[in-house]
Amino acid sequence: MSTYTKSPTSPDTWEMSDRERSNLQKVTLYDSVQSLSEIWPKAAQHFGEITALYDPHVEPEVKFTYKQLNQQIQKFAAGLQALGVVPTENVTSLPPRVALFADNSPRWMIADQGIIAAGGADVVRSGSANIEELVYILQNSESISLVLENLALLQKLRDRLQDLPIHIIIILSEEDPNSQESLPVVKFSQVIATGEELPLKPTNQNFETLATLIYTSGTTGKPKGVMLTHGNLLYQINLLGTVIQPTPGECTLSILPTWHSFGRTGEYFFLSQGCTQIYTNKRSLKKDLQEYQPHYLISVPRIWELIYEGVQKQLREQPRNKQKLVKFFFDVSQNYIQVRRVSQGLVLQLNPPSHFEKLMARLQSWVLWPIHALGAKIVYQKIRQATGGRLKFAVSGGGSLAMHLENFFETIGIELLVGYGLTETSPVLTVRHYWENIRGSAGRAIPGTEIKIVDLETGKTLGFAEKGKVLARGPQIMAGYYQNPEATKQAIDSEGWFNTGDIGWVTPKNDLVLTGRAKDTIVLSNGENIEPQPIEDACVRSQYIEQIMLVGQDQKYLGALIVPNVEAVELWATQGQPSESQPKIDWKSQAFQELFRQELNREVKNRPGYGPDDRIGPFSLILEPFTIENSMMTQTMKIKRPVVTEHYRDMINEMFD
Repeated sequence: MSTYTKSPTSPDTWEMSDRERSNLQKVTLYDSVQSLSEIWPKAAQHFGEITALYDPHVEPEVKFTYKQLNQQIQKFAAGLQALGVVPTENVTSLPPRVALFADNSPRWMIADQGIIAAGGADVVRSGSANIEELVYILQNSESISLVLENLALLQKLRDRLQDLPIHIIIILSEEDPNSQESLPVVKFSQVIATGEELPLKPTNQNFETLATLIYTSGTTGKPKGVMLTHGNLLYQINLLGTVIQPTPGECTLSILPTWHSFGRTGEYFFLSQGCTQIYTNKRSLKKDLQEYQPHYLISVPRIWELIYEGVQKQLREQPRNKQKLVKFFFDVSQNYIQVRRVSQGLVLQLNPPSHFEKLMARLQSWVLWPIHALGAKIVYQKIRQATGGRLKFAVSGGGSLAMHLENFFETIGIELLVGYGLTETSPVLTVRHYWENIRGSAGRAIPGTEIKIVDLETGKTLGFAEKGKVLARGPQIMAGYYQNPEATKQAIDSEGWFNTGDIGWVTPKNDLVLTGRAKDTIVLSNGENIEPQPIEDACVRSQYIEQIMLVGQDQKYLGALIVPNVEAVELWATQGQPSESQPKIDWKSQAFQELFRQELNREVKNRPGYGPDDRIGPFSLILEPFTIENSMMTQTMKIKRPVVTEHYRDMINEMFD
């Protein structure tokens, strides 16, 4: 089942709606370019004095206009060429690889595009990643140069570089390196200064040229180097304009890691359209949202969970009468948005609502609207101001968005557009449109992309609403895994279909609905296949559950590892006690066990599509959250199920004894 088809030779034959075609014409400036390096001179010409990059969190603060950004990229590239990054003469040859181990900053963007403009391909990873992983990436990628965040990271890597083909190291900070270093070490400013004196040599790049290697963090095994070409990334830059049409000078906050494909492609797109990118972080996000009032924000679901949890925390601290009033408004508004979805036909069901159902829903929405409007004026507007009050659209990707978050943000008037993709698809495959935003779906394929659902065992193509494995084909599919032809062959078949490893189904209007990962599926002893993500999403609706991971492979029933929201539980424990009393939490006490039992039962049973096998039996409370730092979450904040399972193996075994 294909959502869109594309001629192998002409983009003009891509099937688009009239709205998509009109939107694309408004924003496409780069339809004739052959490489990423051609974007920045064009952007400088169109948006010259508009601020491109602004980092207010460093001393002194950093700000570059589009004209200055292009100049910095050109100088860095020329400096790299002088330092030995020589572009290949043969367009079919792999460009020299330059490792870039650092986190978000204007200098990261300059180094990233400077490496590519010099004729290289960068190999990107966080500077805070595990050292063994960084060493493996250097070895596997055969990088000849290394760009590092600071001297502290060099200190950690120094003893592991001797047997590698690294010939020079560049530090993005302005720290003075030790004169006794065995390899030449130069500072960012020295590369720029070198490039000021030399012309940039021309490079031979086209759609097929390797632009970057992004190593998947994954949840198991060694990371694989995803080979993304200039064509892969240019396709995203050009086609995302069918969904969002930014105006030059509008503001976007940068919080996602730029070495990850989602954050990186999002930044490329907004910068290509003349937006001002302001750097932020988790610690500063709340303040920066209000101070800089962004028009756009791209993030993973965890950011929206944090915003939601922050609002819930503030509400719990209000007087009880005010809490009741706010709850009344939200209850009415939840009903209002549900019937409004029906009246507009924006519901996830095989058969669209009938004319009569739409009419009845419209009548109900008219009745509920005055109360919803009043709630918007005295409650939701204040909540919305916490995001700055100017958000046109917010894009969420990198994981599923729980329905209670969908409902909450729709209620308060923030338009969340959920997208779907993988590192191997550079990354966007599908995205929801603001003019037809069907909550619960991952949206429709962007033009030129094909999606089909196949049977997990037979590979047979399935029809509408039939659940199976999601395959994708299009210009954004990677060139393959670097130096791993076997893994490439397993991922991409002879017809170019990429196996996403995800399970889902497609609506008659071609909206993709994801239900889980094939490898995450829990098979109970009765043969029932359980996809844990939707159940986990339902459970974290509880204010007392911070994180949860289902277990139960080959068991009679599901179990769960639960990270409690300690603050909320402490507040619950002090209800009816003097304010000076300190709660004493005995997590194994019957009262606390019963609290979580009630929460699990309620949230699971209230979930749409609930079945008897969804019920959670035994559970264990653990006080150490799943985090990136303890290696229990990926860099995009997905739980590493095999890692967590192994860490808590004894606890899980005790659940089912």
